[in-house]
Amino acid sequence: MICAVIGSPIDHSLSPVMHRAAYAELGLDWTYEAVEVREGELGAFVGALGDDVRGLSVTAPLKREAAAAAQQHDGVVDALGVANTLVVDDGVLSAYNTDVPGAAAAIAQAGIAPPRSARILGGGATAASIALTLVRLGVEELSFVVRDEARAADAVEVARGRGIQVRVRSIDEPLIAKVDLLVSTVPDQVIGSRSYELVDSSRAVFDVVYDPWPTNLVRAAHEAGTPVVSGIDLLAHQAALQVELMTGSTVSPQLLRDAALSALSPR
Repeated sequence: MICAVIGSPIDHSLSPVMHRAAYAELGLDWTYEAVEVREGELGAFVGALGDDVRGLSVTAPLKREAAAAAQQHDGVVDALGVANTLVVDDGVLSAYNTDVPGAAAAIAQAGIAPPRSARILGGGATAASIALTLVRLGVEELSFVVRDEARAADAVEVARGRGIQVRVRSIDEPLIAKVDLLVSTVPDQVIGSRSYELVDSSRAVFDVVYDPWPTNLVRAAHEAGTPVVSGIDLLAHQAALQVELMTGSTVSPQLLRDAALSALSPR
């Protein structure tokens, strides 16, 4: 069977090394590739899939297109309109979101208590998934720090529509109030020299970005002794769930985490 990760850009993706490690562990003679698919191209790409394709991991900027392209959805996709996994079964395309349970598992594994207050940097599809994760964990106060408030509307509504107190702030504003958890969904260069300020304003840090590795935010958190959940942790947990959806078998997230870190070392 054939599986792949799709998105744009895609060269940096660690999904191939993780899924291939899973197939080796499970003794499966499957292939997994990275395929460049740009925004607006997913529908045509899915329409041309062969019968030997089993599943697709979906990354930016295609997560909303993936949800729209599928005939069936899990509950998280229904709630968010965002999917990171597509599975083909008897010609039926089903969409799943493993980012939400993957993020919750990564937070728990890091020993971080469910936050009552949190701050999310960014407002895209990943921010929406993180917002739902935090809502499910019992967050009471949530702020989004964004460059463009209009583009964050969907992510903000995920929390606000579930009765959570939400504030939206510009990324240029100083951060004073301390929160239980800071989550960054933005590229490392957007944070720039503010890493230490951001760490000082939080009791724990979750950076979903993993390239470059380690990010400036993760490095600053380690220096401050602040608990960290990394993008590698999230990647491993959500990928383990994808492997189960695509193959019907389970693998340890730690196996996938080790494969990802080994691939990052030479970069």
